[in-house]
Amino acid sequence: MKGLLTKWKIAPYLTRHDTTRHDTTRHDTTPCLRFEGSVTGGFCWEELTRRRWEDPKCLERYGYKVYSQNDEDGIIQEIFRRIGTTNKRFIEFGVQNGLESNCHYLLHKGWSGLWIEGSSKYVKEIHARFRPVIKSGQLKARNAFITRDNINELFTEEGFTGEIDLLSIDIDGNDYYVWQAVKAVKPRVVVIEFNGKFPPDLEWKQAYNSKHVWDGSDWQGASLKSYELLGRELGYQLVGTNFNGVNAFFVRGDLAGDKFITPATAENLYNPLRAGFGFRSIHPARYCLVGQQEELGAGNYGKAPKGLKGTIRRAIFKIGNVWRNG
Repeated sequence: MKGLLTKWKIAPYLTRHDTTRHDTTRHDTTPCLRFEGSVTGGFCWEELTRRRWEDPKCLERYGYKVYSQNDEDGIIQEIFRRIGTTNKRFIEFGVQNGLESNCHYLLHKGWSGLWIEGSSKYVKEIHARFRPVIKSGQLKARNAFITRDNINELFTEEGFTGEIDLLSIDIDGNDYYVWQAVKAVKPRVVVIEFNGKFPPDLEWKQAYNSKHVWDGSDWQGASLKSYELLGRELGYQLVGTNFNGVNAFFVRGDLAGDKFITPATAENLYNPLRAGFGFRSIHPARYCLVGQQEELGAGNYGKAPKGLKGTIRRAIFKIGNVWRNG
């Protein structure tokens, strides 16, 4: 694991023959650095991660990917293992087509929730690729461009108020201001994307712009320190960041107890943005595999198999729809 956590190594001995005494068994035991590959941000962050990893409360130790972008699936699982769940309801926004998101895997575990996405094209995809759970009501998908002024109205219009278990925020820009504005729901856990380029002692957030769209540069979001302070103001404790330095995890203060690493500061829990490091899922996802009906195959998603049998099944599928809709 040490080799995973750092891209530099300390060679324990630098071998050197002592030619003056012709004794080839003597060696200079002075440590030296042997550099390999690249370092993201600085050596100090690699060392910080390595030291933190030794603590069993370290959330990065439990990270894994099923459908999340990186190791968020495992970290979310571990957080709720420690604090428990209540209604298993989530809200996530900035999901694109939903296949690679923080809450996709939760659908497999019986959760229900709301996705909000600014692209109508992606929302159309969600309705196709997640058709069984959309039909059953387990998942709602709303097309809207989120601002701090409309966020609470969007929640209430979709029937989400009061306590929920998880809120996941990833809109590549006004994330700080949107979280600050949330009043309609009271999440027990918040996952929010931070700008991992900035060191953990720096307070920085982009100026609010209701029309902001990320251009791929460092002009987005806020630093981890800014989120730590905002979280504290809203009653949340920073409990960790994922290994890639993309997402920060917060637990409501009344639930955290002694279950997580302290001090709960950005300086102690920071991971730099490790853009060159990734988690892979061997088989790519094309559809949400929850709620499928037998013998329908691709018909679960409004598509019928090819060939003569496919033609027959497609006709039966359409007749069934006509009958159900009157």
